[in-house]
Amino acid sequence: MRTILDRIVKNDSLHGKWLNTLSFMENAGARKISASEDRFTTNIMQLKHAAEEHRHAYYLKKQIAKLDLYACPDYIPKNLLAANQTMFYLHSLDIQACRYLKEHFTLDTKALKYAAYLFVTYAIEVRADELYPIYQEVLTQRQSKAMVKSIILEEEGHLEEMIKALQEFDKQWEQHAAVILLLEKQLFDHWFAAIALEVEKAYEHVRELAG
Repeated sequence: MRTILDRIVKNDSLHGKWLNTLSFMENAGARKISASEDRFTTNIMQLKHAAEEHRHAYYLKKQIAKLDLYACPDYIPKNLLAANQTMFYLHSLDIQACRYLKEHFTLDTKALKYAAYLFVTYAIEVRADELYPIYQEVLTQRQSKAMVKSIILEEEGHLEEMIKALQEFDKQWEQHAAVILLLEKQLFDHWFAAIALEVEKAYEHVRELAG
């Protein structure tokens, strides 16, 4: 992962798309959280998470300008890395998690949405807890103007909150969370492999132009 991230950060065009891709995914997460909210019983944790994920999406967008780029004004496919995998990553995880939870819990529609929010958010926060620190290390090593330190601190807080909420949801939560983590890993590996391939193609194009 670190090698690919280093290659991305070295190339401003790829780096801009990477930041935009992360922004898209943070925004998708915020929208998923909002979609899981009940009209009357939404709690402060859900509101906090949705607000912070939206802010992360905005923050990452703003980082693109630090690269002296005026690119990626939106989330259309050409402005993302591994666009197809990026656009369906979280949606696919949500669907698979709901399918699993239906099989192992007796939940009505409202309760299923909340359970999926807990487990999917937990899996995403575990991933963020791995990805963002590695990315920040690369940014620091490359003396990039872009930074994600503030996101790292908030994602760590989210993870602690999700663990507490899952403990309250079910005593065997870790057993079920392990399955959701495996589903997420499969999707992440597929997504990151597609990004690595796109990065390699971009460098090949640069080499061809250099003659």
